[in-house]
Amino acid sequence: MLVVHKYGGTSVADLTRIENVANRVAKARDAGDDIIVVVSAMSGETNKLMDYATHFSANPAKKEMDMLLSSGERVTAALLSIALQSKGLDAVAMTGRQAGIVTDNAHTYARIESIDPRAMQTEIAKGKIVVVAGFQGINKDGSVTTLGRGGSDLSAVALAGALHADKCEIYSDVDGIYTTDPRIEPKAKKLDTISYDEMLELSSLGAKVLQNRSVELAKKLNVKLYAKSSFSDNEGTLITQESNRMEEVLVSGIVLDKNQARVTLRGVADRPGIAAEIFTMLAEAHINVDMIIQNMSEKGSTNLGFTVPQSEHENAKKLMATFDHDIAGMDFDEHVCKVSVVGVGMKSHAGVAATAFTVLAQNDINIQMISTSEIKVSMVIDEKYGELAIRTLHSAYELDK
Repeated sequence: MLVVHKYGGTSVADLTRIENVANRVAKARDAGDDIIVVVSAMSGETNKLMDYATHFSANPAKKEMDMLLSSGERVTAALLSIALQSKGLDAVAMTGRQAGIVTDNAHTYARIESIDPRAMQTEIAKGKIVVVAGFQGINKDGSVTTLGRGGSDLSAVALAGALHADKCEIYSDVDGIYTTDPRIEPKAKKLDTISYDEMLELSSLGAKVLQNRSVELAKKLNVKLYAKSSFSDNEGTLITQESNRMEEVLVSGIVLDKNQARVTLRGVADRPGIAAEIFTMLAEAHINVDMIIQNMSEKGSTNLGFTVPQSEHENAKKLMATFDHDIAGMDFDEHVCKVSVVGVGMKSHAGVAATAFTVLAQNDINIQMISTSEIKVSMVIDEKYGELAIRTLHSAYELDK
């Protein structure tokens, strides 16, 4: 069996934890598996390197940043390979380039275009454990590129797909996917399985266990993905294709996202193209717009509301000020959060949204905005009620049973 292991920053945070990872890999090897290991930089290393760069420049060149930041993963890969060799195991460390990962030219947020797995396959055929520096590749000009935050997950899934691995195990400091954040609701339960689509929704809505680009790629390549802990031997959670059995479960998870700010535009001129102008300007400023609500036109104007990440709140405010001739007034609120209910069972069960609305009303929680998809209901509410909403919804859908 060929298995890809990926270890995140907390799993390789120091030499003791790298030793722990080496022991886990050795155990898997003893069980007869061929192993590819993908590693992140040691916890805190990437931030430290970024601080070094900004000491010299507030806006360092992205090409140089890729060269700098990619070094963190190379250090971890080399150290883990050395640790494995010290245990008598034949291991070899590879950079993204040596592993055959080719990306586009978008420095600091590159996308993988192709992988040539032959170098890795040659080493595997020799009986070696291959340790690959995650988060990085090389473009067609020969320059080092990085894949953005969480890019090591993406590296692991892409390599699993290229090598037709039997499974890809993503190790972190949590032992799987839970029905909600256990720090908010201690009764949260770990899921045995979850569909790609549910995991995509949970990742995009604020769950931090897996990076959503990696889940999207796993679905595309049909890679069996496991979320596990490097600090326990628990089974973890399998992320896989949707099944009929999954649809029997009404709701799989509930997510709280506190990184939200609401923008309300009042008296927006009701003319063709105004919405396009507003959201094109936001897109060009790389401000991610999430939920959007527009009221019916009345007397030549309408109200338009949307949410943005809190970090982009001030930028959105400045941009909207340039529309003062088309907008009568604006309100901005950083003290909101988004609560989302996710489950493939929604497609075949009625009343999921009604239950959420009823439960929040019973707890005097006002819903400011609503967004739905086939397997999701998201609601913007006052930030101070976020954790209460999570606990009451978790109980209402009986996720603690």
